[in-house]
Amino acid sequence: MSGKSEKPIGPAHVAIIMDGNGRWAQKRGKPRLFGHHAGAKRVREIVEACPDLGVKYLTIFAFSTENWKRTQAEVSGLMKLFHRYLTRETRVLVENGIRVRFIGDRMRLEPTLVELMDNLELMTADNDAVHLTVALNYGGRDEVTRAARRLCREVAAGKVDPERVDAEELARHLDTYVLPDPDLVIRTSGEARISNFLLWQSAYSEYDFVDTLWPDFTKAEFARVVGAYVARDRRFGAVPG
Repeated sequence: MSGKSEKPIGPAHVAIIMDGNGRWAQKRGKPRLFGHHAGAKRVREIVEACPDLGVKYLTIFAFSTENWKRTQAEVSGLMKLFHRYLTRETRVLVENGIRVRFIGDRMRLEPTLVELMDNLELMTADNDAVHLTVALNYGGRDEVTRAARRLCREVAAGKVDPERVDAEELARHLDTYVLPDPDLVIRTSGEARISNFLLWQSAYSEYDFVDTLWPDFTKAEFARVVGAYVARDRRFGAVPG
């Protein structure tokens, strides 16, 4: 042995439920969309913080399958915000070596937005500094349902033996099949629920529910939460040795 103490290993993959934009705006007497714009600006700071914290993969929950239930004005405003954000941030993401992926059902999204998403994925395909995954029109149950449907088609076509279907085979059909499972899931705003986010992938993830509203979630607080993860004892169902 070298005698040197090993550096604690932090989370390689952090997933974030970015909650609290609407309440942040309402506390300031502003419309909810004002908070969503502030939250979008916060994303850049958190992405930029990842390399120094050893975070290789960052997955953010941008819009859920349930968010369509919000008012038409808010949904329309969010879709315009996504358009604007992807257009404005493309150059920065490419130049900073960020690999961007999108997960979720794209069928309900506007074709112009899907085209922006496709182009950004293509333009950043060779980047490797940070792998940013954006969950857009995403729901965990919906993802598993779509994966099961794809697997059923392969079984029906004779490509997969149903007797050989296991958890690994189903996972291969998920939106996140090329990504490692998240080590740490953070939810801002003080709510202590997972809201249908990465249900399959987060089976053994550590969770941290913080009171801070997303637009106030600074790089320093992100570093604090990531640092606290190091002290956790992850057993994956086993007992201490």
